[in-house]
Amino acid sequence: MDRRDQSPGTGDRATGRPTAPEGLFGHGWAATDTAPRPVPGAAWAAKRRAAVSARFPGERVVVPSGGLKVRSNDFDYAFRPHSAFVHLTAEQGTGAVPDSVLVFEPTGAGHEVTLFVRPRSPRDPGAGSTELHRDPRHGEFWVGRRRTLAETADALGIGTDHRDRVEAALTARVPTRVVRGQDPLVDSLVPPSAADEELLTFLSELRLVKDAWEVEQLDSAVRHTVAGFHDVAGELSHAMRARRGERWIEGTFNRRARLEGHGLGFETIAAAGAHACALHWTRNDGPVRDGDLLLLDAGVEADSFYTGDVTRTLPVGGRFSDVQRRVYDLVFAAQSAGIAALRPGAPYGAFHDAATRVIAEGLDAWGLRPGGRHLPHGPALYRRYTVCGTGHMLGLDCHDCAAARDETYADGVLEAGHVLTVEPGLYFQPDDLTVPEELRGIGVRIEDDFVVTADGARCLSSGLPRDADGIEAWMSATRG
Repeated sequence: MDRRDQSPGTGDRATGRPTAPEGLFGHGWAATDTAPRPVPGAAWAAKRRAAVSARFPGERVVVPSGGLKVRSNDFDYAFRPHSAFVHLTAEQGTGAVPDSVLVFEPTGAGHEVTLFVRPRSPRDPGAGSTELHRDPRHGEFWVGRRRTLAETADALGIGTDHRDRVEAALTARVPTRVVRGQDPLVDSLVPPSAADEELLTFLSELRLVKDAWEVEQLDSAVRHTVAGFHDVAGELSHAMRARRGERWIEGTFNRRARLEGHGLGFETIAAAGAHACALHWTRNDGPVRDGDLLLLDAGVEADSFYTGDVTRTLPVGGRFSDVQRRVYDLVFAAQSAGIAALRPGAPYGAFHDAATRVIAEGLDAWGLRPGGRHLPHGPALYRRYTVCGTGHMLGLDCHDCAAARDETYADGVLEAGHVLTVEPGLYFQPDDLTVPEELRGIGVRIEDDFVVTADGARCLSSGLPRDADGIEAWMSATRG
């Protein structure tokens, strides 16, 4: 890599940073400033900022983007800004700048909003001019061009200032709320208080009902996610020949995510055979064998940072065995019951209750009671085989709106504009002696994404089949 691969005498051999004379870079540059168009979604983000301003009159509100995180030594993970920051700026993919801070400063008429951001690396001689070529985290020679302050203001429709001036902006004594844990400097400048939690809750609940632009972004993210599943179905034969076939599956989907979006909404779960019984199997280091089931749980994160989240369980050889189909059909029936419960005004938990009721009745009919016949019948009895809930809100985070209050989320009611998943599953661990041997090591999950509408719900992931016959027909057609 360039950070290390330096010829003798050209730089610091421990860091790879060049040690050329400072005056070498301070002249001879063409003028390349631009006047960018507003980013998609900027007008919607302005409405959200207005809601924040109305909710916290007379108070300063501080929402950092977060910064780079070290992966190993001098290499960082790819930067992904905090979801509340994205929601209030509409910042896009690779345009996001680490260590940015959005500040709502109270005025008599509301708030003046300023984005403190690191601008393009300076090229003129003087303070900071060495960043261009000497700073491997932020220098333009190392990580590429950022927008100027004026370009950022034009793109996002927000007033801008240099990141270096954020400290001065936070020194005035004003009641202040902060999204904590994202920026050490900001955290050190403003003493924590219970008001911070209230801010985080409000920002999370502000994302519960998606506006029209957000639904468009989720439509796009899920459409690309569906395309990734089609890619995988077409490459199963390659995966079956690979020593780590799960990683072939993972790589196939991840290629689509990088091609069509910013990347992954979460680490891809490519779980073949008994690995499907681990709900968040992301090691993806096992083989993919004929006769196994493959559980693929994956999502493309769009350039706008909204993500899909879809799961299919596929028979690797193209057809379910009798026992695999029996499990699959029960999970499918449970998901269908959950989907039927999606409508505005219904309790949020209704779809979960409907799905788990079908699972419980089906397992009871099979004679499966993990605690024995002496325990009363009921859905909770089967958590040994189902483990988790049946869905969650979806948006900028895969598990979106996690800081919302129970009364507005888990104990609330569905509204038009809610976007959520329905994903029942059955997981029979390979060493579970409470189930017949033929069931051990079978894991099945089916997950689709829905937007609640005025009269029901629309499936965003309808480009994939759900039922067993449809899965088999799709796989047969994909293989030609």
